[in-house]
Amino acid sequence: MSLAAAERLDHTFHALADPTRRALIGQLKLGRQRVTDLADSYSMSLNAISKHIKVLERAGLVERQVQGREHRIQLSINSFTEAEAWLAETREFWQTRLDRLDHVLEQRRLAAQKNKITEEPR
Repeated sequence: MSLAAAERLDHTFHALADPTRRALIGQLKLGRQRVTDLADSYSMSLNAISKHIKVLERAGLVERQVQGREHRIQLSINSFTEAEAWLAETREFWQTRLDRLDHVLEQRRLAAQKNKITEEPR
């Protein structure tokens, strides 16, 4: 993985680490929305919501469109796709390792069971 890709992942996971930003993303699943409409759902200032949105923008998770005085926010799929690919690769790595471990443990269990059967007095 390149340094740039690693930095993008860092920004993505940092942005997703905050519950307010995850909730904003949840709202944006419904479609493009004005910043003021997004802010109405929270008991924090418009300035605070704007700061959260800026973190999401820097991570590439959302895009801002300015129409006059209105700022509309929508999801951007690219960073999600990159993060999902990294998670899938990591999941595959660990799944392979855990499958191997499961196989070794099963072989040991069967060997122990076989030894127990052959050692029992008659």
